[in-house]
Amino acid sequence: MSEVMKYKKLQVCNKAIELVVHVYALIKKFPREEQFALGDQLRRALISVPSNIAEGMGRVSTKDRAHFVEIAYGSLMEVNCQLEIAMKLGYISIEELSAENKECEEIARMLSGLRASLLSTLDS
Repeated sequence: MSEVMKYKKLQVCNKAIELVVHVYALIKKFPREEQFALGDQLRRALISVPSNIAEGMGRVSTKDRAHFVEIAYGSLMEVNCQLEIAMKLGYISIEELSAENKECEEIARMLSGLRASLLSTLDS
């Protein structure tokens, strides 16, 4: 794999893509009117996570890379919040929320580690 596509080697990016696939399946269960409201907002936040990881890894500057990882983290928090709203509205079950929360927590830890790793190279 070329240096250009190094984001594909990051486990956190692959996990974020898996999250997109899992949550898209849940969104299909939403009521029709929510497909275009909460569903659209959730899709945008979901896609933002791996997309920002990829964009960041495409940057030359380590500081820029860390910044895009931060954006991905913020989008992940948005996803987590929106999933909780979906559960409270009865669109997904508590079990489905719990499963996705576990994925979000794992990705959040990985993003935090990646950001710390990137920033540590700036301090060296």
